[in-house]
Amino acid sequence: MEARSERKEGVLIFFITGRLDAFGAQQLDAWAREALNDDDRDLVLDLAGSPYLSSGGIRSFNSLKREMKRRSGRFVLSGVGEYPKKVLEMAGFTTVFELFPTADEAVSDITKNRKNPSLFNEIFYKKIVDQGVSLTIEPGWMTSPPVLRVMGDLENVLFSRFTEKDVREKKFSEVTYSLGLGALGADKADAMQLLGEMITLHGSMVWLPTDGNNTPDFLTPLDTGGDVPVYTGYNITLDGPFNEYFTLETTDARGISIADIYRIIFSSARDRVRTYHGIVAVAIWGVLVGLASSGIKKSPLAGSAPKDGASIMSPAHVHEWMASETVSPYKGDTIVGFGVGIDLTCDLSFFRKEDLSSLYYANPLNKEAARQMYLHNHGVVFRNVPYNPSLDLNTQVKKIVSEGQFVDMRHLLDSTRLKKARIGISYIQEIAREI
Repeated sequence: MEARSERKEGVLIFFITGRLDAFGAQQLDAWAREALNDDDRDLVLDLAGSPYLSSGGIRSFNSLKREMKRRSGRFVLSGVGEYPKKVLEMAGFTTVFELFPTADEAVSDITKNRKNPSLFNEIFYKKIVDQGVSLTIEPGWMTSPPVLRVMGDLENVLFSRFTEKDVREKKFSEVTYSLGLGALGADKADAMQLLGEMITLHGSMVWLPTDGNNTPDFLTPLDTGGDVPVYTGYNITLDGPFNEYFTLETTDARGISIADIYRIIFSSARDRVRTYHGIVAVAIWGVLVGLASSGIKKSPLAGSAPKDGASIMSPAHVHEWMASETVSPYKGDTIVGFGVGIDLTCDLSFFRKEDLSSLYYANPLNKEAARQMYLHNHGVVFRNVPYNPSLDLNTQVKKIVSEGQFVDMRHLLDSTRLKKARIGISYIQEIAREI
């Protein structure tokens, strides 16, 4: 049996050629797992080239129907031949599965009957379309001014100066969004040897230990009253609400880079947001086209610093200290991330220079946005998470980190690309430092 897939108007179509017997059903299951992206909601299975159907094929149909229902979408059949239709009739499934004469007619019916935006959305959402990118802006909560709280000294990271007194315990189950350098361990001495890139999302901590294995670790406490200690030498935490939510989608098969997403955020804020002072904190739930990443290779402890006193990010040392990867296996998978962006084209005099310098460094592995912005983003990859931008971002992030299929965690380079994203944006009003 053979299968060919394509997408029309956002609908995934499988064209099956050959017998859908027990073996063919196994092949179909495998192909479907490979082809379905997390943002696919509707599936058409075209059987015009399949003369035979058995109960094994029907079991596969049932499984796919359940999966598309989980995604709030539809599973339909098209081009069903005489013998397969008799099998469906005999088994009592012609009323269970929707049947269409052709794949085009099935796609037409799906797109025609998709749910339209709610009246609330039509009234309160502002839509912008530019160069294949559609953007919907939704107001968030204005309960308190968003603040970035910075724990530790970034210089200790950049010049490998950490000592035991610089590493502290923190209860991350009390933190909604943060990123930095941290580790889990039996005690502080154990954790210090493994300090690596980390992110916290609604009380879950994900980090990349600097043990040489290049494999992230993941902890979600079930009881927020009794934390496992998390050790951190440097951490940026968002304290406050998201002022706005963006829903972004591009028709470009290459997706849109994180750098361009921030450009859109910055440009939009400069035009509209009175409280915009050049710094944003951003949470992203999106669907990947390609992940480009970097990560620190070894814990930046005092005694490990470059002998010449230079930064570990200097051209002479960056490849010794930093790993990078630009070829991603995660196309179509879900990413949940948190980051901070600084708009270098904006007047940043609202903030003190020493506070600004506590947030960022010039990562030489970032080529795309270096002179216009400084970006610092970490992301966690999950799989088989239905993407639905109409859902509440915070609720979904919390659900994803507790129930999703965890795959990977990385420091995101600016060239990471997404095709769809739901984004929470905080326009930062203060940087509060804890040295």
